[in-house]
Amino acid sequence: ESEDNGTILGQKVTAEDRAGLYIPGGKAAYPSSLLMNVMPAQVAGVKEIVVCTPAPDNELNELLLAACHLCGVDMVFKVGGASAIGAMAYGTHSIPKVDVITGPGNIFVATAKKLVYGEVNIDMIAGPSEIGILADESAREDYLAIDLLSQAEHDEMASSILITTDSELANKVSNKVEEYLCKLSREEIARKSIEERGAIIVVSSMDEAISLMNEIAPEHLEIVTKDPMSLLDSIRHAGAIFLGQNTPEPIGDYIAGPNHTLPTGGTAKFYSPLSVEHF
Repeated sequence: ESEDNGTILGQKVTAEDRAGLYIPGGKAAYPSSLLMNVMPAQVAGVKEIVVCTPAPDNELNELLLAACHLCGVDMVFKVGGASAIGAMAYGTHSIPKVDVITGPGNIFVATAKKLVYGEVNIDMIAGPSEIGILADESAREDYLAIDLLSQAEHDEMASSILITTDSELANKVSNKVEEYLCKLSREEIARKSIEERGAIIVVSSMDEAISLMNEIAPEHLEIVTKDPMSLLDSIRHAGAIFLGQNTPEPIGDYIAGPNHTLPTGGTAKFYSPLSVEHF
């Protein structure tokens, strides 16, 4: 803006030259993560995009490669884990040094990003996946069980937490989770996640439930109550919020969310989802 005396003040917004995108692929392939990271970078105007992704048994997932092709990404390296983060942060003979590294990963990837921050910029420390659900007696136990398992099957360190005011619902969901676990193709991973990092918590009031959930600051938060919109103003910390029983968490991962690279481990208190601004 220009002042009457001729002073001009402004802000010049410039995209980074080169972005490094980490796309997980050790335990499962995520073409959707490729899209969620590439698109904001391209919209921002990043000219060079480098992708690193693990290749179990030296095989790259065909859907992931197809997604790269459709997005016009032509620099893809079969490198995963902390070594991929190090390579993009410092550069190697074959992998160019980038200016920003984005994308989720396991605890080794998250820790590596933390270590190289300052050498390059990062989006956030995005660790294992999480879901928090606030539910009252109106919720369906089968839907809640499925949604809890949708994160548990990602990783043994994923966290699935239900907080409810209804003890009867808590018991029903617990039974349903066990029933569905036996049918999952990734039962071993999901079961370890549920046993070690899952919880169903019964509280005396929805206010107490909300207070506890704000303290947890989950990556994904579902509000499955009679009037979910009325609770929205009380939610202070969550990566992405899903209102009502017909808005399961995968809707945000694939269709309607801000992005599915989201803050985890309580960092939603100060981080936001991956967006154009990160680039």
